[in-house]
Parts: sequence; structure tokens; C-alpha cells
Amino acid sequence: MVSIGIDLGGTNIACGIVTEEGKLLLKKSCKTLAHRPAAQILDDMALLVKSVIAESGVSENEVHFCGVACPGVANSDEGVIEYSCNLPTFLGLPLVEELKKRLGNMEVVLENDANCAAKGEAEAGAAKGCRTSVFITLGTGVGGGVVLDGKIFHGFNFAGAELGHTVIEKGGRECSCGRRGCWEAYSSATALIKFSREEMEKNPQSLMWQCAEKNDGKVDGRTAFDAMRLGDESAKRVIELFCSYLACGITNMVNIFQPEIISVGGGISAEGETLLAPVREILEKEQYSRHCKKKTILKNAELGNDAGIIGAALLWRCEC
Repeated sequence: MVSIGIDLGGTNIACGIVTEEGKLLLKKSCKTLAHRPAAQILDDMALLVKSVIAESGVSENEVHFCGVACPGVANSDEGVIEYSCNLPTFLGLPLVEELKKRLGNMEVVLENDANCAAKGEAEAGAAKGCRTSVFITLGTGVGGGVVLDGKIFHGFNFAGAELGHTVIEKGGRECSCGRRGCWEAYSSATALIKFSREEMEKNPQSLMWQCAEKNDGKVDGRTAFDAMRLGDESAKRVIELFCSYLACGITNMVNIFQPEIISVGGGISAEGETLLAPVREILEKEQYSRHCKKKTILKNAELGNDAGIIGAALLWRCEC
């Protein structure tokens, strides 16, 4: 059996055909152009589905399921996108109903994109075989999804598991959500870039300046890590600060959910153990379960940018 997964983002629409074991056979994408009328975006989604099926060599009659991963509040019971700041024309859109019109008899299910990524990692990635897991992605913000006893956690209104908007510094830095001190404001790639720039301004001799120059003058999530590897003390301070905040949030997740696995994805996760080892050291000391025989394993996510597609495609066997 194969199924379709669509990862609908504010910038790109990615669509793939996935086996029941979670193997991505073929993927295609196009620009979302998110300010267009919703009908045009839906037309492109349907065209991608048909194109992926045709190029995979699978008969349309063999594909009965399409899962859609969407940012924002995705009401999976009603198939409605209640709100998505990245998709302004989709406010209150009955996506499932509209996509079904374009895909014929195919079953369509809607789910939040971070939840789909968590589902993907739980079914075919870092948390495969686990009943309880948490997925965290470090990008422009801090996103995440929670799988509890095999089920995606939604909250009663489908806005649950906004992990990045838990406060770790009361009255701290302003977050895009309007609160202050959110985990997202301290542990996202955006936050790391801010920490790097602030330290660079304090230390004109920092090797982070040289690393940025080699990157066309751009400071990004790799700048401080690259300079730290060159022995730069100011970069080391940035990474230590960043890891301390990341560890604080991850420890909170462990203490709340006690998952078997916490997997970390997003661009910064490419640093691997350079990122996770210091976080794990703090977690070992601070988690409430530090004296338990069984403790949460912290590891890198495995599916990369395909996690949302794979998770969406596998929603057909979701216990949610």
C-alpha cells in the first residue's frame, strides 16, 4: 500500500508518495505563493498529487489516502484550517472538503505540520517503535509535536503542543507570539543568530566576524559553531548560553511528558553531538527522573525535511 503526504508551507508545497513502512518513493514541490486565493493553491496541491502518482508508476486506483500537513491550528476532526499566519487566505478554510473535490474518491486528512513531523519520526524515524515521544525542531522558531501512547496530542482545540511558547525566562526577550521569555526566543535559530551578533558587537576580534565574512557577510546558525571549532572564546560563550537555554526547555519537556525519545530536528541539529552532548549533560543533572532506571533518550531526528510528508502520508494508520 502507498499513500500521499503533502507538506503545505508558507513558502513551498511538497508532496510525496510513501510506502506503508514509511519509505518516501518520490517527492515533488512547487512554490506556495501564499497570498494567492486559496483555490489556486488547492489547485496546485491537487496537480502535485496527480503528478507524483503519475511519475511513480503507481495507478491512481491504488492510492486511496492523502494526508496534509499544515502550519497553524488545523482542526483534524472537521478538516478545517482555523488559523495559519503563514497562509492568510486559508483562514477558516474547509481544506479537506475542497481538496476532495479535486482528488475524487481519495480520503483526505488534515493535521498540523509539526504533529505530522512528530508522527513521521515516531513511525519511521528516530522514535520508531516508541509509544511516547516528543519531536522538537529548531528553525525560525521552536516547533514540536508530541505522541502519547501512540496518539498525536492535539489539546481539546487542536492548538496543543506549542512547545516553543512555554516561558523559560519570565519577563525575558519578546517573542513573536506576544509573550516574553518564550523558549522560542532563546533556542531557535533566530535566537542563536541574535546571540552571535550581540557577542560579535561586544568583541570586534571574535573569529565569528571571519566566519561571517566567508559566508558573504551573513551571520547564521553555523557562525558561532564554526568559530568555536577554531578556538574562539566568544563563540564558545554563545554556544554555552544557547545550549543552556535549549537544555532548560528540553528538561521541561522530559519532566512533563517523560517520553521514551526526544528527537531534535531543524537546521541546527546538523551539529549533532556538538549540540546535543552539552544539552544532555545538563539534562542528566536537572531532570526530575535522574535517579530512575529508565530515562528519556535525547537524539537527533532522522527524517530531515521529509518528516512532515512521511508523517502526513501515514496518518491513515494514526490512532489519533
